Amino acid sequence: MVRLRDLQAVVTVSLVLVGSMAQPGYAQQSTTPATQTVSNPTAPAAPQPVQNDTTGNPALPQAPQPKLTEPLFLRDTAKDYTKPKRYQFKNPLAPYTATSVPLPRLSNSAQLDSLLQDGKIYLSLSDALALALENNFDIAIARINLDIADTDLLRAKAGSTLRGVSTGIVANTLGGSTTTITGGGGPGGTSSSAGGGGTGASGLVLSTNGGGPLPEALDPFLTGALEYESNSQPTSSALSGVSTTATTPTTTATALPNLNTNTSTYNFGYTQGFLTGTQLNVTFDNSRVTTNNSFNSFSPQIAPTFRATATQHLLQGFGWGINGRFILQAKNDRRITDSAFRQQVLYTVNQVENIYWGLVSAYEDEQAKERALGQSTQLTADNRKQLEIGTLAPLDVVNSDSTVASDKQALIASKSNLEYQQLIMKQAIARTLNDPQLSSAPVIPTDRVGLERLPEEDTAVEDLVRQAYVNNPQIEQAVLNMKNNEITIKAEKNGLLPIVDAYAFYGASSLAGAQNPNAVDFTTGQPYAPGTYPPVSYGTAVKNLFNNNAPDKGVGVNITIPIRNRTAQADQARSQMEYRQSQMRLQQLYTQIRIQVINAQYALTNDRAQVSAAQAARDYAAQSLDAEQKKYKLGASTTANVLQQGRNLATGENNLLSSTAAYAKDRAALEQLLSTTLDHYGISIQAAATGEVTQKPIIPGLTAPVAPSAPKPISSTPPPAQ
Repeated sequence: MVRLRDLQAVVTVSLVLVGSMAQPGYAQQSTTPATQTVSNPTAPAAPQPVQNDTTGNPALPQAPQPKLTEPLFLRDTAKDYTKPKRYQFKNPLAPYTATSVPLPRLSNSAQLDSLLQDGKIYLSLSDALALALENNFDIAIARINLDIADTDLLRAKAGSTLRGVSTGIVANTLGGSTTTITGGGGPGGTSSSAGGGGTGASGLVLSTNGGGPLPEALDPFLTGALEYESNSQPTSSALSGVSTTATTPTTTATALPNLNTNTSTYNFGYTQGFLTGTQLNVTFDNSRVTTNNSFNSFSPQIAPTFRATATQHLLQGFGWGINGRFILQAKNDRRITDSAFRQQVLYTVNQVENIYWGLVSAYEDEQAKERALGQSTQLTADNRKQLEIGTLAPLDVVNSDSTVASDKQALIASKSNLEYQQLIMKQAIARTLNDPQLSSAPVIPTDRVGLERLPEEDTAVEDLVRQAYVNNPQIEQAVLNMKNNEITIKAEKNGLLPIVDAYAFYGASSLAGAQNPNAVDFTTGQPYAPGTYPPVSYGTAVKNLFNNNAPDKGVGVNITIPIRNRTAQADQARSQMEYRQSQMRLQQLYTQIRIQVINAQYALTNDRAQVSAAQAARDYAAQSLDAEQKKYKLGASTTANVLQQGRNLATGENNLLSSTAAYAKDRAALEQLLSTTLDHYGISIQAAATGEVTQKPIIPGLTAPVAPSAPKPISSTPPPAQ
């Protein structure tokens, strides 16, 4: 039973339709709206005028606008996937042929082979970053997303829905992991496929992105139906139009033969949609019929028909804004993909830089362990000589032997760690390690971090935060995602409207053919005399379709009113809720980046102080060991004291290596947060997108390795007898 309020709703909507015919659809809203900007909330700032956002509600305070990535259309191939294959005179079937995507390069670039000398790879940080841009799989995988985004733009131009592009960080390179903020795929910051216990159909949580009326199919379709049918049907009455008399020598009987009809059909259709919400449908049908039916005046009879129908959406689905919104969204997605690729390059460059400093630490640690073993071995040898001449107790020899064993074990562990760090570095800068010469070659790092102050260390925190707001690709992607959310909000608002489609059509039919020899004049009961029906050519019949000889034309309106409209109301409300979530997620992102920038600057200051303290402690330990060795030479010290000072020196060297590596990594992390790494290092995003690096990065703040001032070896001369 229909509810009373539902009937009232029908009457109300009908009255509204009459008044809204003049200005239907969201595409016919005011063409000069109030100034609108993307709502970019940020930390407290100076008061600003409150504006209305695209949802019609007051917008949040505006943050420094990020420097949005322009569509770079960087491709690793020469093909532009935003453009379709076109018809060609030499190849008219080009649009119907498959596109072959080039095979990926699975071999190493030539630059890596050039670094292999005497069975060793002498690697600078600049070389490591250049090789990563050419060979690293994470960057190579993310690079293909640029072309994938182009295919979505091609789909949108055809009026199809978008498949989407994966813009998350690819982090399959081992080692050097860094912390990065990720927001997931959903507006609320979660993955679009994982939603906890409140999942929807198929266990998924889907957003309203892409919702609203479907756009018109902008690519035209040409259809054709060709058919030949031969039909022989028995008749049961003389009124069927065929009869004959069969005479036999003994009797005369009337037989009803079969009704034979041969039909050839040639039907064609053309359909195309337009951005205005208009659909054109043209049909051109033809049939050719031969028959022995005496009722037909023509055999063969040719009957062409023509009909053109234009349908225009007046409310739901009206205008360029609805039917072209996926094109805008695909362009935004392409810019998001460009930004995500820049974020991937920043991430991987920082990761490789961390791996490099880990390799430097492991390399210097191995050298320090070798020096420590050399010193303890020398001391043990001297102690044995003293034991032989009776100037040293056996316990001191046991003590020094124990230290040698510990130093050997520490050296073995250090060598293993160094080999692992070398392997980690090679997998980050190479595409294959199947070459035995490459896989077994040790990697020798040739750069060390300098300790000169960076400009970022002395820059005001607010200036650094503002710089991060402008350059950080995560904020850029969040703003572009909000633009897509605004498009969805408008589409869902249009989806609230009833369907009102106006249509007009023009058609015609005509007839051609030759006189049927079996046609009977029922006034005389005899066949028509030849020439009673003059033949009509097919060309004349086609001409009659367009000379208003037998027209079929008209206009009309189709109206569909969803009673209560609950589905559209739910989706429209949800689209605004998801937009509000994205606003809060952006504000949260601003806060997270602010805290990370401030923390990174603090960490850099602390790291510098820690390096200075570790350097002073290491120098003191070296001098103490040297002094203890001199005292031991004069007989004023013991083996235990010398060994203890050696352990102190080893600890000091370890602390210095750790603090120096932490400083180098935190310095790179700050530049990644500020998104200035590529500019400071001279890395071209175009070169990263093509995978062909012609100019090596220039890394500031590096020094050549300096050999440590190792303490003098203990003299082999035994100390005087105690």
